[in-house]
Amino acid sequence: MDRIKLGNTSIEVSKLCFGSLTMTPFQAGLTVKEGGRLIEYAYDKGINFIDTAEIYENYNYIREALRGIKREDYHIATKTYAYTEEMARNSLELALKELDTDYIDIFLLHEQESIHTVRGHFEAIEYFLKAKQEGKVRAIGISTHRIAGALAAKEVKEIEIIHPIINKHGIGIQDGNIEDMLKIIEEIYRMGKGIYAMKPLGGGHLIKEVESAFNFVRDIPFIHSIAIGMQSKEEVDANINLLNNGFIPDDLKDKLRTKKRKLIVADYCIGCGSCVRRCKQNGIELVNGVATPNERCILCGYCAKVCPEFCIKVI
Repeated sequence: MDRIKLGNTSIEVSKLCFGSLTMTPFQAGLTVKEGGRLIEYAYDKGINFIDTAEIYENYNYIREALRGIKREDYHIATKTYAYTEEMARNSLELALKELDTDYIDIFLLHEQESIHTVRGHFEAIEYFLKAKQEGKVRAIGISTHRIAGALAAKEVKEIEIIHPIINKHGIGIQDGNIEDMLKIIEEIYRMGKGIYAMKPLGGGHLIKEVESAFNFVRDIPFIHSIAIGMQSKEEVDANINLLNNGFIPDDLKDKLRTKKRKLIVADYCIGCGSCVRRCKQNGIELVNGVATPNERCILCGYCAKVCPEFCIKVI
């Protein structure tokens, strides 16, 4: 698989990035060994880039995989909600310890909304800059679901990499449309910043038009890599075929056809509203006292993290 440098960084990644959220207990529920083997399988197929986050609680899956992977040839991007030096230090120390590694390739501030949130998190950025000087972090960036977040990446020189939502219908972009997002992303690309897209299939909503949806993102010339969730070897193979050929072979389609992701809420939901408050997409609401996903849900599973009764899951 072709590799490309993320902007002006020295980090050379595959054009596919392994989205690791979907293998966790909050979604597919793979065991650590199963997840580790799947990451290794993807690496053997040429995918040397993985996206994770502290909130995903899946560092142990990646640590398992690293036993069979050349660390210097593998690139890990993780994300944190830290906004103080202490919180950033704790996030970095946790990642280094749980991944059993000496450095993190890319540390992102998670779900940045605008220049105001980036400024509010700047103490964390300053800490990561120090960590970069010490060789513990190689690059710093942000993830965002907003055009205003992308604008912040354009304005703040310390941000080297951006991880934005990009899909053909703009599903999940909270403050505009895909045309507006792409305009800013192209400007960021021309500044030499690295860009790897998230949710090319709109969190699963575009599965029925998977080839055209993926090709839309693949054919954007100012995106370096595409992060996409993978839960099985068949999904790894399908995504590689999409990248290389623009289509999924019929035999793989047959194996994947029955897989349709959805968010389920168990019948013991107590209607506390924690999930509603957590969701920045307004993708879940209380209906007759029960948490209920709606058409805005992008199947990220973040709401499951705050459910006190553990009754929410993406399957």
